[in-house]
Amino acid sequence: MAGMNHMLSPDIETVFLSASSEVRHIASSLVKQVAALGGDVSAFVPPQVAAILARPRSGS
Repeated sequence: MAGMNHMLSPDIETVFLSASSEVRHIASSLVKQVAALGGDVSAFVPPQVAAILARPRSGS
């Protein structure tokens, strides 16, 4: 990303901020997939979100 930004505009400085090691591996797509398969995602999302993700879904 930094290399591409530099090629597009050399005056832009790219800064990376890393998440803490406890949550670094969490991606929303992974959380949604685990929830869709019936897994417990309560350790990764707020209680309200976990409740919504735990609701049964109708087929499309």
